[in-house]
Amino acid sequence: MDMISDFDLTGSNTFGLKSSARRAVIVDDPEMLPALAHESAASGLPLRILGGGSNVVLNERLEAIVALMRIGGRQVVRRTESETIVTAGAGENWHDFVSWTVAEGVPGLENLAGIPGTVGAAPIQNIGAYGAQLSDFFLSLEAFDLKDGVVRTFDAAACRFAYRQSHFKAEPGRHVILSVTLALPTVWRAKRDYAGLDLLPEQASAQEVLDHVVALRASKLPDWRTLGNAGSFFHNPVVSAEKAAEIAGAPRYPQPDGTVKLSAGWLIEQCGLKGFRLGPAGTYARHALVLVNHGGATSTDIAALANHTRDKVRERFGVELVQEPIAF
Repeated sequence: MDMISDFDLTGSNTFGLKSSARRAVIVDDPEMLPALAHESAASGLPLRILGGGSNVVLNERLEAIVALMRIGGRQVVRRTESETIVTAGAGENWHDFVSWTVAEGVPGLENLAGIPGTVGAAPIQNIGAYGAQLSDFFLSLEAFDLKDGVVRTFDAAACRFAYRQSHFKAEPGRHVILSVTLALPTVWRAKRDYAGLDLLPEQASAQEVLDHVVALRASKLPDWRTLGNAGSFFHNPVVSAEKAAEIAGAPRYPQPDGTVKLSAGWLIEQCGLKGFRLGPAGTYARHALVLVNHGGATSTDIAALANHTRDKVRERFGVELVQEPIAF
């Protein structure tokens, strides 16, 4: 393996945070994982997997072996009357994979277009947007068990998917996702029951939905290539119906269990933090849920802004915000 010492990770995270790793290696073959696990144990350095770096807050120094996930490959496995099975390597770019499925005449994922990151990271977060989430289409995944040294297959039940949650997020550091397999519907209809998508014609094609979703995201979220960010920084909080009733004017989304999901962005904006800046870190001027790096920020700067935001929301509304990006 070609290990690189003191690897600069500043360009390997969409926040653009200053960061470096004690050692790093590009992983483009699943067969590398046993040797990496052995090297981690022998050196005493934890093994950390980094995909597109789009949902992480990297510390300035990682005393670890950072494996840059680059396992590629994508294919249509089979088509039946009810579904089409597709699979992709964990290192594939998620948006490119979505675009490929649509181009292959396999619609279903278009509402999830434009989400930065890799295919392998998608199940960890159970990514979702515009009325869809990964678990809606999930069939199985292959993952290397770093503890037992074997490749395991996980079905949807084993992944324990929930809102922006999964088994892999609840038990970090044990499994390295190698590939993901999805089942997409053969009989397809555009999913337009979400704000912004209702403007599309009823007979919109999958490509039209994809293009519209990408345009909607661009109108609300900053391009990380020009203004570093990790997308939505906080989960939308889920509270009791009684608590939601106390917050006048808040957008609310009733849940099947009787609880209510609130808009974290709305809560933050009501605290006057939209466009707020604390040193090199700030809240995006066009979307209060997005924290941004105005240049030269570190994880310490982001943490200070995140704590300030949580404090203000807690003081005004009595609601606790939970950070979405994973701290490395």
